[in-house]
Amino acid sequence: MAHSLSAKKRVRQNAKRRQLNRARKSMVRTAIKKFELAVRNHEVQEAEQYFLSVQKRLDKVAAKGTMHKNTASRTKARMAKKLQDLRVKEQAG
Repeated sequence: MAHSLSAKKRVRQNAKRRQLNRARKSMVRTAIKKFELAVRNHEVQEAEQYFLSVQKRLDKVAAKGTMHKNTASRTKARMAKKLQDLRVKEQAG
């Protein structure tokens, strides 16, 4: 248990930041699930909209420091590949 005032304040700050970080990560994971569902259902238009939404959210989360920028970048790259594969599959048949 923290004894000094500064240690108690740090405990409060950490709890608040943890809550914000969890909310941000949850928001991103939910958006990614919606994107992947659209890809699984072969809905190109919806997948494109969700991709833009997820991209924006990942950039915000990385900028806030909740997620490392390379992790966000890697996630965006994988999603872009899935979207491109879906577009090619749609054009092919």
